[in-house]
Amino acid sequence: MALKDIFDTVGTIAGGVSDVAGAYAPFAQLSSGIKAAGQQKAAGIYQAGLYELQAIDTLALADVRAEQTERTATIQAGRRLIAAKMQARNYQMQGNTVLRNMRATNAAIRARAAASGISIGSGSAYDLQGLNTRDAMFDLGISDYNALTAKVFGFEDASTMYLQGIRQGLYDKYAAKTQANELRTAADFSKKSGGLISNAQLVNTGINFLTKANDVFKPITDLKNIT
Repeated sequence: MALKDIFDTVGTIAGGVSDVAGAYAPFAQLSSGIKAAGQQKAAGIYQAGLYELQAIDTLALADVRAEQTERTATIQAGRRLIAAKMQARNYQMQGNTVLRNMRATNAAIRARAAASGISIGSGSAYDLQGLNTRDAMFDLGISDYNALTAKVFGFEDASTMYLQGIRQGLYDKYAAKTQANELRTAADFSKKSGGLISNAQLVNTGINFLTKANDVFKPITDLKNIT
């Protein structure tokens, strides 16, 4: 074999090797496309996981807030009932004071009448006792009414406080549940969209590779024929 032929053969082989090296580029693109598709799918799953964690935290925080709201409402309602009972007791004490003053005044009227030789069962002494008793009973009735009113209003206020706390807790839980559902919907969308984008990337990568399939394998075939 002449030296020229040897060099021509070597040059042909080198060109074939160069073509094979150039043919590697589509394989690299295929590998890169598959990797990018996997990363896209993983990113969607990761984002969905973050949404799910946020939904769980939202529900847990709502439960804590609702429990705290109900507890605060219970304490406030209890305090209002205690205040109402104390107020009613004060009115009752006022009524007892009115009765004691009435008895003391009537006793004084009878004592003065007896000392003056006046009958305590008739006349001015009797009339004064009647007036004093009537006024005292009127004042006693007002005290009893005020005591009853304090108890009723106290119970109504306490009930309102407690029910408001319960309703607020339920509202917080409902709002948290709604938000959690929205987050989970977003998580499902993120996961599905990541999968769709990943699949689309895989399809495009495969199509691009297949369109270049003949060009990819031609240098290898030519090199084999040369050798």
